[in-house]
Amino acid sequence: MKRKFENIAISSRIRLARNVSGFNFFTKLREIPHAVFIINSVKNILSECGDFDLLKLKDLSLNECNALLERHIISKELIENKDISAVFVSPDEHIFVMVNEEDHIREQCIFDGFDLWKPYFELKKIDDAILNEIDIAYSAKYGFITSSPANLGTAMRASVMMFLPAIERNHDIELIKKGARGLGYTVRGLYGEGSSTYGSFYQISNQNSLGKSEKEILDGVFEYVNTICEMELSAREDILAVNHDQIIDEIYRAYGILKESMILHEDEMIKLLSLVKFGDVLGYLKITDKKAFSRLYVEGCSANLKEIENISGNLKEEVARSAYISRKINEIVRKVK
Repeated sequence: MKRKFENIAISSRIRLARNVSGFNFFTKLREIPHAVFIINSVKNILSECGDFDLLKLKDLSLNECNALLERHIISKELIENKDISAVFVSPDEHIFVMVNEEDHIREQCIFDGFDLWKPYFELKKIDDAILNEIDIAYSAKYGFITSSPANLGTAMRASVMMFLPAIERNHDIELIKKGARGLGYTVRGLYGEGSSTYGSFYQISNQNSLGKSEKEILDGVFEYVNTICEMELSAREDILAVNHDQIIDEIYRAYGILKESMILHEDEMIKLLSLVKFGDVLGYLKITDKKAFSRLYVEGCSANLKEIENISGNLKEEVARSAYISRKINEIVRKVK
């Protein structure tokens, strides 16, 4: 099943929210000693769990912070709390622990593919260590106490990043969004809550965690994502049967623009990359290095591009992006004859 859906369910993520008992939530956590205490407490715990890098946002430039946001390592809320927030990052960048975000501690683990249990078990080790060492706010009635009522209970969010170009083309995505809410799930954009839709990517996750065990949440999200995967496979067959020539033309045009354009805006880049990705899925293009291709979605974004290419002077970002993406596309994508 994992192989069957590998081009639809792109990655799986688990997030856990925790708060220190007796401390104000982030909106009132303005006493520096309290913020420092939380960071140092998590630092001491994680030092026993692995070789985590500590990044204090106050020591980073705004562009460096935005680059982390584009890589899905931190959130907008963490940047807004820049003066008191930090993130711990594992060497393989699978595990991130944000401190002093919307909640005092937000643990996240993400892996490629459709397997929610793998990140869950990895993150459970970190969470157990934190629960053993820190007095975490908990209620016998409401479970873990969090800044948002939606996260009460287990305070766990299980999500899968999905690539749904066919469902999007069939104009069924809005129906899925409405249906998801009724079933207790949410469908969000590439960057989570409140973000726009880019490149046919959608995050599907549980809406609430109160009254459900962690296993029930994982099983529920798995079954719902499985259903959406089957819908996407069926939609791909349908659109090829009806609009074959038009779709292939769009794919080849996207490939050509990415190879040859002089100016490339970020939103356009994401859309065109996704058409090339769809072309690979359908067998009309061949991506020879899938991981390198996936990185282009991040490397071509504004903040990361500035870090990679050191853009300065009169060089326009759109020109630099076009040159960078063109070079990479020529290296790792080819047309199937």
